[in-house]
Amino acid sequence: MDPNAEINRLRDLMPASGRMKTRLMLSESQPGLISADVPRPWNQTHPVTLNLALWQQLTEPQRDLLFLRTICWVTAVNLLRPSWYQGLAATGIVGTLFELSQGDAVGVLTAAGLATLAGVQLWRTSRGVRVETAADERAVEVAQRRGYTAAEAAQALLTVIETVPSIEGRSGLNAIDLIRCQNLRSLAGFSPAPLPERYFQP
Repeated sequence: MDPNAEINRLRDLMPASGRMKTRLMLSESQPGLISADVPRPWNQTHPVTLNLALWQQLTEPQRDLLFLRTICWVTAVNLLRPSWYQGLAATGIVGTLFELSQGDAVGVLTAAGLATLAGVQLWRTSRGVRVETAADERAVEVAQRRGYTAAEAAQALLTVIETVPSIEGRSGLNAIDLIRCQNLRSLAGFSPAPLPERYFQP
């Protein structure tokens, strides 16, 4: 596989919002096919890294949908979106600083614990079921503007989710991946029943 040709092809594939917010990189040392960290709001662009040796083991439709899905996830995650967790985190940080100035060890621990718990919850919302399935569905939508049918796109993404663990040497799918697969089976028309709403509760 020609690295430059593949990078150019993927750039053409992604939506305009992805071109503005991401930059593509190659790394043979990373263990996964494709990786992208949780976007930091203060960064203008976010790196998306490919391991080309592993990447070329996928079919082109699988590569397309895995790539689009990653780009859609990167552009969808918004840690600045107002939420209770942000308020709790801010309160915890302010409380920690105040208690430090007062020299109250118990108060410092309490406020710091509150900030930590809220921060962990904020971090988890970037990788929760709702965000992950929304990125899948958005990738299927974008793929339809690139010549795929909804069923073809959903099936390609479904097969790549099921294939990636063996390529990366992982044991299998986690709980969120299994829910994503069920949702994609519904989108592809393999399963008539959509996922129950309880799976999307934060």
